[in-house]
Amino acid sequence: MNAKFTPRGGFFKSIRLQTCPTNLPSERRRMSSQIIPVEPFDYVVFGGTGDLAERKLLPALYHRQLAGQLTEPTRIIGASRTAMTDDEYRQYTLAALKEHLKAEELDEAELAKFLARIFYVAVDAKSDQGWPQLKTLLDAGKDIVRAFYLAVSPSIFGDIADKIRDHKLITKSTRIVVEKPIGRDLASAQALNDTIGKVFKEEQIFRIDHYLGKETVQNLMALRFANALYEPLWNSAHIDHVQITVAESVGLEGRVTYYDKAGALRDMVQNHILQLLCLVAMEAPSSLDAEAVRDEKLKVLRSLKPITGANVEKLTVRGQYRAGASAGGPVNGYQEELEATSDTETFVAIKTEINNWRWAGVPFYLRTGKRLASRMSEIVIAFKPIPHSIFGESAGRIEANKLVIRLQPDEGVKQWLMIKDPGPGGMRLRHVSLDMSFAQAFEVRNPDAYERLLMDVIRSNQTLFMRRDEVEAAWNWVDPILKAWEEIGQKAQGYTSGTWGPSQAIALIERDGRTWHEND
Repeated sequence: MNAKFTPRGGFFKSIRLQTCPTNLPSERRRMSSQIIPVEPFDYVVFGGTGDLAERKLLPALYHRQLAGQLTEPTRIIGASRTAMTDDEYRQYTLAALKEHLKAEELDEAELAKFLARIFYVAVDAKSDQGWPQLKTLLDAGKDIVRAFYLAVSPSIFGDIADKIRDHKLITKSTRIVVEKPIGRDLASAQALNDTIGKVFKEEQIFRIDHYLGKETVQNLMALRFANALYEPLWNSAHIDHVQITVAESVGLEGRVTYYDKAGALRDMVQNHILQLLCLVAMEAPSSLDAEAVRDEKLKVLRSLKPITGANVEKLTVRGQYRAGASAGGPVNGYQEELEATSDTETFVAIKTEINNWRWAGVPFYLRTGKRLASRMSEIVIAFKPIPHSIFGESAGRIEANKLVIRLQPDEGVKQWLMIKDPGPGGMRLRHVSLDMSFAQAFEVRNPDAYERLLMDVIRSNQTLFMRRDEVEAAWNWVDPILKAWEEIGQKAQGYTSGTWGPSQAIALIERDGRTWHEND
């Protein structure tokens, strides 16, 4: 095909796609009734040549183009220190889409429209280089929504915010999006929030956690608050315990420098896992208004039972993967990948409780790690067993009911129940699941989390983003754990890659007479 780009320089290129899709127009027709176009916007992606932009942001914005959600004169503007022209950045974008999307997703007409929206400015966060050029470009669309996405190191968040202010790039419709980590402890998080808060109002700041954009996380809200079935049972009278697992089968994956300074507690628990815990445990908000939802999440964070030096060894496990095997074959241990000696944890398991009436006495078991047996993120609501069986030993063991909410890789919900085994041979009970796979239940494509969140920024919908006091309340709970580990010298226990973590994590839950949920 021939794609013509007339803005800023006139670019003519022949773009060869591997296949020509035949089903996308009908898919878009099926989706059109569910897609609400957003108003025109300029998205400036700082770190526009980085890994996040390449793997997630550009593909997500292209999918919104494909769905018919982008309106004229929307533009996507890459910004980084790398010298590059508009045309070169369009070629970079095209290469990223070809690498990270399926060939059948690359619709020729929509791809041409999308690439015409792409622009680029070379800017330096530490100097004024490139900023006048960015201002000139943005001034052409000064009456539309303007979003700045900081897909860069947090160390330069403040520099970029200051430059945006100094070069008068803030309009009444400006938003700024910041990626984690928001600090490495409470003090640094407060300092970072102060720095950004001097330039932008709180309602303009979008602290993104992509886990909150996942379809299943949204369905957790619907499951609880749109059905009469679960909410009356959602308390300590009926729930025995809750498990939240975020497991990765990969190792460092090019994040050596960051990860060794962070570790699993900072990288995953302080943000992703605590946010999931909040959605499970929070009270029903008065509405889906962003402030109402975030007020309830904040109450949960402030109700978490403290973990200190007095109980940290009993309630937490640190682990670090050793050499072992993954689906691709043998793999090195963490320190071999790092090429240095380190006690940074790549696994953490925690038992905690929430000190309020709804959840008093209900343990929440949290775990996350790298190089585990499989890639899997799920929430398990384990209900209490029946108080008495009428069936006798010949019927078999009666398992307690479980509600399993799978976030990845196969998003869906399973309700585990006891039923009679079919047949005339007497009463034999089986533990089976009622399954709802989102991919199978709905014809429409399941959007990536970033697609939803990027559009929520344009809509100025803060519901799925973290408020400043949420971030700081999470650090207020995590900081004493980090301090206690350091004070008592709690070491990271080794575990073989391809397993479910150190044996101490199994003991953490089994000494309470429970087990980790690891089957489908």
